[in-house]
Amino acid sequence: MKIFKLKPLSVCETNSYLVVSEKNNAVLIDAPADADYIMEQISFYGVTLKKIFLTHGHFDHIGAVADLVEKTGCEVYIHVFDKPKLTDDNGMLVDHFRIRGHKKYTGEVHVFTENDILTLDELEFDVLETPGHTSGSVCFICGNNMFSGDTLFARSIGRTDMPDGDYKAIMRSLAKIADLGGNLNVYPGHMRTTTLDEERRLNPYLRDFSGGVS
Repeated sequence: MKIFKLKPLSVCETNSYLVVSEKNNAVLIDAPADADYIMEQISFYGVTLKKIFLTHGHFDHIGAVADLVEKTGCEVYIHVFDKPKLTDDNGMLVDHFRIRGHKKYTGEVHVFTENDILTLDELEFDVLETPGHTSGSVCFICGNNMFSGDTLFARSIGRTDMPDGDYKAIMRSLAKIADLGGNLNVYPGHMRTTTLDEERRLNPYLRDFSGGVS
């Protein structure tokens, strides 16, 4: 498995990641914007984009989905609770942030829940439901790596003050993350990469996660 972090994209400087199998097939974790740039990176690394896994349905994580599907025929996966955001300007926060020129995705979608394991060749991605930033927010765990979307950042967490956000829910999700075994590499939706042990020690929300659980 290889992981390539792409440059931050969209007005929110959102991270996305190419996760590559031994057969040089790739999963894209989130598709923020600028499909042309993403296609350039796919070509640069010599991989074939097969699937897009979405951590949630906000515009800055799904903005390039429609164009990438059109260019590659790849499959799209999102949690069942966030699927409606793919076609709902209010749900994806386009109206909230007054974003113009956004392209909705109205094609085929594969939905999942925490009971599912998503695969590409030899790669297996465990789905960890982590509602709070949105009701359908998830983290993907593949090997010793966790793609945490907008649930967990380096020393911080995702916002819960927007539509479909829930602070108590995200605190329960953080308790769930803190209880995971091992020291996972954490690839978040914004800012730099980190590790789970670092966040257990230094992230004020994760360090005191139990205080928010009800």
